[in-house]
Amino acid sequence: MTIDTIFRIIGMLGLGIGGIYLGQYIGQLVSVDPQSANPSASQLSFLVAFIGAVVGLVVTPYLTTKPLRALRSHLGRTAAPTLLAALLGLIMGLIVAALLAFPLSLLPDPFGRILPFLGALLFGYLGISLFVLRQSDIFSVFSGIRGGKSASKDAALTGKTDEPKNILLDTSVIIDGRIADIARTGFLPGSLLIPRFVLNELQYIADSPDSMRRQRGRRGMEVISSLQKEPGIPVTISDIDVEGTREVDEKLVVLARQMQCPILTNDYNLNRVAELQGVKILNVNELANAVKSVLIPGEVMDIQVIQEGREYGQGVAYLDDGTMVVVENGREYLDKQIQVVVTKVLQTAAGRMIFAKPDENIQ
Repeated sequence: MTIDTIFRIIGMLGLGIGGIYLGQYIGQLVSVDPQSANPSASQLSFLVAFIGAVVGLVVTPYLTTKPLRALRSHLGRTAAPTLLAALLGLIMGLIVAALLAFPLSLLPDPFGRILPFLGALLFGYLGISLFVLRQSDIFSVFSGIRGGKSASKDAALTGKTDEPKNILLDTSVIIDGRIADIARTGFLPGSLLIPRFVLNELQYIADSPDSMRRQRGRRGMEVISSLQKEPGIPVTISDIDVEGTREVDEKLVVLARQMQCPILTNDYNLNRVAELQGVKILNVNELANAVKSVLIPGEVMDIQVIQEGREYGQGVAYLDDGTMVVVENGREYLDKQIQVVVTKVLQTAAGRMIFAKPDENIQ
């Protein structure tokens, strides 16, 4: 038996019993004549009790369990610093209201009775609003008082910084596979945290009837297995979940806000949604573009032309990091190692593209 059913039964019995007494009271008020065709007091009691039981059976969950679940879901989505700031604001607002309650109670009635209560509501709301809006400033002041300059000096001497302890992994970045190579380099500070709902989504993809999706899901499973086998890479699979949401991306954003940790992904949509909600994102694609070779016009480099370009006479080569090099009049050097001079570097949405021409010394 669910909690909703229990409250429905309680509401049905409570309003049904109340309906009996209300029906008797109404019958006594109207002084029902037994000889007339009007209903008797007992009939009125039964009718009102039946209506009360039906109303209690239907309405009770909407007055009890459903508001509590909605409140619990809202609190679950709210970050812990925000909840703490709201609690501090409520306490400060009630303190101010308590200080003003005595002077307000000396006013003549009805102001002396109403204004202290209204002041508690008003200052409690103002305290919550003010502390939530300025929570970052308030916590920064507290952290500055607690740590002071000694904390920064200790961090500089010991090399310890306030790096995030956990990094949430998205399904897309696990399937991508580059996370394993990045983690081996040691550039990821903290432990890699994989929530159970991400693992479930990965397993669902691995069991897909579509062969391509199935291969991607199995590759993601292999990536997790390889990460767990690396001794220098802390990987944790957690059963932590977020109630009230079904979408994996939304769960990740809420969980990242609660834990105050970044999300490692290469999903553009998740990247945008998380940034709008103030969640830090570590994007693998942005990292890949950032570590590509930086070349300027006039530089000379060695490449091997491997295919023809779109335009007549063009040749195409690729650097070790995957950057495409379009060589003017490079078709005649197909499958040859040549020196080229960079003429232009173009940054596109797909990545960096380099335009070059053969060095005059090889002609």
